[in-house]
Amino acid sequence: MILIVDAQKAELVPEVLEKYPEFDRAVHDRALPAMKRLIGGAREKGAEVVYTVIEALTRDGRDRSLDHKLSNILVPRGSPLAEVIDMVAPRDDEIVLPKTSSGVFNSTNIDYVLRNLGAENVVVAGFLTDQCVDMAIRDGADRGYYMVCATNACASYTEARHQGAFKAFGGYCRLQTVDEVLADIV
Repeated sequence: MILIVDAQKAELVPEVLEKYPEFDRAVHDRALPAMKRLIGGAREKGAEVVYTVIEALTRDGRDRSLDHKLSNILVPRGSPLAEVIDMVAPRDDEIVLPKTSSGVFNSTNIDYVLRNLGAENVVVAGFLTDQCVDMAIRDGADRGYYMVCATNACASYTEARHQGAFKAFGGYCRLQTVDEVLADIV
């Protein structure tokens, strides 16, 4: 099972890309092409692809986590900024879960969904490596899933933060490139 974290249009707005040029390069040169290969290869092998995006359940965001409120993170319900980036967009019948905190396991029913899908192994890719990807990996491992991080299909605001995340959460998951992940999918 593949989990794509926050690969959404809000991450590609000019203000973000201008403020974080390393992120801009990492997303366009490495992460999105690798993510596209991961998704395509997983689909070919019959693996589920599930997405999560930051999106409030309300237009005013009153349902967001305290952290998102304090950090002024608001993607209102129905906003185009909540849409998955076209290059890696879901198919019609793939699941997209809106989340209102950094942790997909904390603010969605993903655990219930994954168990209903029969998932045991979860491969995570997306943004930001040291924030929402990190939380997904740690929280998934704590719930008994065998977690894998598709390292080259992730990005953070700086390369140092991206690489530092692997050192921080590496004990919770297997670190693999997209090619290694696809070779392991049976």
